[in-house]
Amino acid sequence: MIHFAWPTPQQIQAVSRLSIACLLLSALAAGVFCPAWGQDFGDHTSATLASKAWQALGEGKHDLVAAYTKKCRELYEGEATKQQASLTGFASADKAHSYWALNDVGTCLFIAAESLAQQGKSKEAVATYEKLVDDFGYCQCWDTKGWFWKPAEAAAGKLKQLEFDAKLE
Repeated sequence: MIHFAWPTPQQIQAVSRLSIACLLLSALAAGVFCPAWGQDFGDHTSATLASKAWQALGEGKHDLVAAYTKKCRELYEGEATKQQASLTGFASADKAHSYWALNDVGTCLFIAAESLAQQGKSKEAVATYEKLVDDFGYCQCWDTKGWFWKPAEAAAGKLKQLEFDAKLE
């Protein structure tokens, strides 16, 4: 025969404390391993990720910028590298859209570098701008005003500014 004994108030209190501790540890771990609460990768296309990264940058949500740009690079950097290697110069405006991975990965690197610079992380920003210039120099970014601009050229200018600022410090 099995006897059931109700827990004592002390046992209930101990279990409650343990449960609360577990919840707090879970929340802490989630914050460490998933810092970008609220991230939504949408349809996971490179264009969506780049758009979301731009929006997050504009809102100063640097954790989301990092999440979106990282995801874009994870998914599309291989294709972007192939597209970059296939070019000997910038694609013409009528063909630039066909280099979608190159354009979006390069743009995401620019956005990531801007975010790092805004956070005062100059060394990381420099490394990210340099990766863009060195590895994805032929990327182009569509401006909603109706033209392409060249993130690597903008990054080269940012690098010069960061180097100049470093000399002043």
